[in-house]
Amino acid sequence: MTKCNGHYCGCNRKETQSSGCAVITSNELAAAYDGLEDDDWGDVENIHTDSFRLVGLDCADCAAKLEKNIAQLSGVRTVKMNFGASKMLVEHTIGAGKIIKRVEEAGYRATLDVPGQSVRNTVFRLSGVDCADCAAKLEQKISGMSGVESAIINFGAAKMTVRHTVGVDEIIRGVQESGYKAEREGAAVDTGSRRSFWQDRKLMLTVLSGLFVLSGFTASVLSAPSLAVPALYLAAMLSGGLFVAKNAYYSLKSFSLDMNVLMTIAVVGASAIGEWAEGAVVVFLFALGNTLQAYSMEKTRNSIRALMELSPAEALVRRGGREMMLPVEDIVVGDIVIIKPGERIAVDGRVTTGVSMVNQAPITGESMPVEKTPGIEVFAGTINEEGSLEIEVTKAARDTMLARIIDMVEEAQGQRAPSQQFVDIFAKYYTPAVVAAAVAIAVIPPLFLGLELKPWLEKALILLVIACPCALVISTPVAIVSAIGSAARRGVLIKGGAYLEAAGALKVLAFDKTGTLTEGRPEVTDIIALAGHTGMDVLIVAAAVENRSQHPLARAVIRYAGQMGVNLPESSDFQSITGKGARAVVDGQCYYIGSPKLFIELHLDITAVEEAVVKLQKEGKTVIIVGSAHGIMGIIAVADRLRPNSTGALKGLRPAGIQKIVMLTGDNKITAEAIASDLSLDAYHADLLPGDKFEVIKKLQSQFGNVGMVGDGVNDAPALAAANIGIAMGGAGTDTALETADIALMADDLAKLPYTIRLSRRALGIIKQNIAFALLVKAVFIAGTFWGITNLWMAVFADTGAALLVIANGMRLMRVNDNQ
Repeated sequence: MTKCNGHYCGCNRKETQSSGCAVITSNELAAAYDGLEDDDWGDVENIHTDSFRLVGLDCADCAAKLEKNIAQLSGVRTVKMNFGASKMLVEHTIGAGKIIKRVEEAGYRATLDVPGQSVRNTVFRLSGVDCADCAAKLEQKISGMSGVESAIINFGAAKMTVRHTVGVDEIIRGVQESGYKAEREGAAVDTGSRRSFWQDRKLMLTVLSGLFVLSGFTASVLSAPSLAVPALYLAAMLSGGLFVAKNAYYSLKSFSLDMNVLMTIAVVGASAIGEWAEGAVVVFLFALGNTLQAYSMEKTRNSIRALMELSPAEALVRRGGREMMLPVEDIVVGDIVIIKPGERIAVDGRVTTGVSMVNQAPITGESMPVEKTPGIEVFAGTINEEGSLEIEVTKAARDTMLARIIDMVEEAQGQRAPSQQFVDIFAKYYTPAVVAAAVAIAVIPPLFLGLELKPWLEKALILLVIACPCALVISTPVAIVSAIGSAARRGVLIKGGAYLEAAGALKVLAFDKTGTLTEGRPEVTDIIALAGHTGMDVLIVAAAVENRSQHPLARAVIRYAGQMGVNLPESSDFQSITGKGARAVVDGQCYYIGSPKLFIELHLDITAVEEAVVKLQKEGKTVIIVGSAHGIMGIIAVADRLRPNSTGALKGLRPAGIQKIVMLTGDNKITAEAIASDLSLDAYHADLLPGDKFEVIKKLQSQFGNVGMVGDGVNDAPALAAANIGIAMGGAGTDTALETADIALMADDLAKLPYTIRLSRRALGIIKQNIAFALLVKAVFIAGTFWGITNLWMAVFADTGAALLVIANGMRLMRVNDNQ
């Protein structure tokens, strides 16, 4: 093997990398070296200088001994050890494989540090990580591995993202050494949720431990031989504590003080002072608590795993005139997918042939199926209920709306909420303080005060059990995971725990009018002509001017002209007048169309239309004046109908805790007042430009504190950004809403808003309950320890019981529904 531009390749000649040599990884290289005998090195250059990354080398004296050990290898010329960087530079003629073997024989691990090796990000799925405090310690351990720049664990989604240069296998081995399992994203992880009793070793050993405890208790009652009872209790400790002791060993190796270490010390201590029964009960209760906690967390995480299973693994594709079943990963943009009645849609796309009703509840939370006709968008994971559909694929499988929702929800579940910051800081100081107190209690009274050892050692062991803040650390994540997962299944995307808590603290909600409170599709209702013109004259000029505009009101005029069969004349020199209207040249004449304010600024007399304008505005209609420098031709009234559920949704916000509801609109004051009256709003602000809405939000915040803004995610970007919480309508199909909003209502349905606020408030309440309860349990048992009213098994029961109660309390958020 030869070295090509700093890489090793599998060719038998020297080449540059660009000439096509096969670059291989460090692990592949080491494996290749391992397969060579001493006589096989004839093709290798005489002297190599290789750098190795070392894992597990945490002692400077050990590093010096390893350096000496490697230097003694035949064929090694020099060895330079960099203990601080955990790297070793070796000049040799024997091959990297033999050096790696010698390092492993010394009790460490080594990987070849290939020059120029790029840093990459890898996502792993974890199993067995059911304790938030243990997850934090695993994160710390993986982050400290040689060749790992950073590791971030998303406890809620059981995912770990690692930035590294070391091999993936090394990271997986590091996770396994901590007592957990890891697989690269995309590979199936055995979570245990579908395993039978006989396949679940932890569950079997827990049950076995319980049977031994019961047998030991029975034997003691029946006055069995003196050695029988301790033997049965010891069997209970060994069976129930097997995984605990194993995890404790790995934790101690990585200098981590987790619950497994503390529990193992407590059980060994109980056995040392002859408390066999207490030690056995402690092990059984802890193992049982871990099993129940794993089951509970698995059930909580299933809210997202259920989403993952919505999209079929394959679909029927027409390609090149042939129909074939293909995995969704092999389907490309532009393919035609055939969906039969009753099947789930496997891709995002656009209907080309067929008409059917599609159940979009998995994506949008809508209760009623939606009609799909040619040209209409469909989403992966939705259900085709009636007719056959042919769909042109518009997005690859990894980019579908469902895939994006899953990614965003998992990312949201992993974000730390503000309350989590308090918990993290508390736990950082709590555990070391209690462990130090336990050591002091075990040492000071017997050694310095001459008191009996056994009772003080028992107190110390109880404090060790209480020292792990499991219930406290898990109090916030479990509530956030449950709430965000529950919301996602109902068509509400909450982008993180911080936004969940902030939404629960909202006092004021501001709404954009067009497209939020109204349907966003205005229609022409009235045309009034003046000065000898006809209604058709007014419509033709208005449509000709607006033909180059994308404003919703302009689109309404153009649609109406199309319905009336109008042939539009050519227009030129179009100019949009922000917030007021537009102008263009039609048939050589410059015409204006816009609000009354525009014509006042043009110094045109609007007296003739003032009465009609006011009358139409009081009816909740928007009035557009059409005219030129010579005078006003007429007016067009446009109305945007209120959403059918706007009134009910706003009423539902009052009992959810919203104190003030405000409407922001660019419409005139009279029209805004009419709509505000129909909806029973507390206030409205009219004649607003986009920048004005931003200022209104700032003013509301100064008056009321936390303010939320509900808009379409596009036109209201400044106001959505300024608000404490930005809530976007219509996240499904609207990329801007998904990316910019803190919360997205996927179905464009205001009725989901009261549910979202209730869920957020309940989540905030449950988080506070969990934190308070976890702290109270710790305080009570610390006090009880000094008063002598608690024992070891009671402490374990309280600790694991508190964790289970905290999880159960958080899981209640999964049952909050739209009608509560």
